[in-house]
Amino acid sequence: MLTGDMLRRSAERFPNKPAILWEGSVLLYRDLNEAANRFANRLIGLGLKKGAKVGIICRNRTEYAIAFFGTARSGCVLVNVSVLYAPDELAFVLDKADVELLIFEDIFSEKIAAVRGRLTKVSSYLMIGDTSDAAEAFGAFIAGGDAGYPDIEIHEDDPFSMTYTGGTTGRPKGVLCSHRNRVVTAHTVMVEEAIDHRDIVGVVTPMFHVAALNIMFQPAMLAGATVTFLSKWDAGDFAAMAKSTGMTAAFMVPTQVGMAVSDPEFDASNFTHWRKLSFAGAPMPDWVQKAVIVKLPDVRMTQIYGQSEMGVLTALRYWYLPEKLGSIGRQAYNVDIGVVDPDGQPVAIGEIGEIVSRGDNVMLEYYNEPDQTAAFFKHGWAWTGDVGTIDDEGFITLVDRSKDMIISGGENVYPKEIENAIYEHDDVYECAVFGIPDDKWGEVPAAYVSLKEGATISEDDLVAHCADRLARFKRPRLVKFVDDFPKTPIGKIQKNLLKDPYWEAQVKKI
Repeated sequence: MLTGDMLRRSAERFPNKPAILWEGSVLLYRDLNEAANRFANRLIGLGLKKGAKVGIICRNRTEYAIAFFGTARSGCVLVNVSVLYAPDELAFVLDKADVELLIFEDIFSEKIAAVRGRLTKVSSYLMIGDTSDAAEAFGAFIAGGDAGYPDIEIHEDDPFSMTYTGGTTGRPKGVLCSHRNRVVTAHTVMVEEAIDHRDIVGVVTPMFHVAALNIMFQPAMLAGATVTFLSKWDAGDFAAMAKSTGMTAAFMVPTQVGMAVSDPEFDASNFTHWRKLSFAGAPMPDWVQKAVIVKLPDVRMTQIYGQSEMGVLTALRYWYLPEKLGSIGRQAYNVDIGVVDPDGQPVAIGEIGEIVSRGDNVMLEYYNEPDQTAAFFKHGWAWTGDVGTIDDEGFITLVDRSKDMIISGGENVYPKEIENAIYEHDDVYECAVFGIPDDKWGEVPAAYVSLKEGATISEDDLVAHCADRLARFKRPRLVKFVDDFPKTPIGKIQKNLLKDPYWEAQVKKI
């Protein structure tokens, strides 16, 4: 199946059904299908060849959906660019990705203007919203296209989408995927998260990231569901959207869920129709899950685990709780995964190994990064960089990122284990644990912690709390209380921004 076929088939099944709801506007499936055709034909008419890169920097809104399917039908590759990039990052990504045509929302026009002189490969610009002399209007561009299905040969293994890694370390890498790669993930989510045509699916994380684009929007379109977009996260706006649209399902990161259920203006009547919540991207603190159960008892939670490079790998459905609490679930029904040693051989039950995958769900490559691509594919597997264990029923428990492991006095210390212990304290809202240099032990754990509103505990209180739960060498040697954390767009704490200053200071000492 091709990406364009997902929309075509749903438009054939539900032509008069709303496909997209956004800020009071409604786009029917038949109209989205036609707009995608018009956009695709205009791209082909510009002379863009198969595989040409079309960049987009835009919030969640109707035009993103049109660009997504239209680019896929043209044979071009949609490069999904973070709206959060600073000018230098933006110029780097657009140049690295070989973007030839750039679509941007009007609120980012100053950012585009700041880098335009450096974008020697970009020959055309389309602006969504208010236009200027410097860019053609997106709407007018579409209107000039033929409404018929594009006459171009596209294969399932052709590339069609590029997203960028979260950038928790180093420069972001372009994850290039084929139609087949993302179709597999769409089917995974539709089955494992039970999305069907009756759903109204809230897309509330940024569309430039795989979590919103391929792990929620694309499966919803495959199922023939209605999608409702939230352009910018705000707990109050989310509640209003859920109420006005009758939202039944959503993917969220744990931070968003915590903000939604702890909002002082929380009103369960806003979420009368909500039944399905999936989450990933970071651990879900127990207090958040408990709050959902108490405040929204009709909402059923599914934890998923995956990566930009591989889509969704595992799912933990609500009926496995509380027995399998702490696990990330079993492998999804249509992917292959393993927990292996450095040679790619399966580890024993309960032993720690790296989580790997192989098959049609795995990306084509890191674009223009041959060395990093080669390092990603080893021994017939794609390597996640995450370490975990597997039990005799096939349930996987994530231990940590392999690169985040702390070696203290020769002992392996996994930050996630310490974070889990810290989260058991009732006053903790969020935390991050990482290794900092130590003259005696090499490195020791440090914990950055944010507290719930009104809570007041000391460093000694928190260390004492950990002492009841962790061996001495695992207890944090430094505790720092913070108001907030630097995060990626899907809520992952950027530990490198917390950790690097300590190691840079160590280098200067030497």
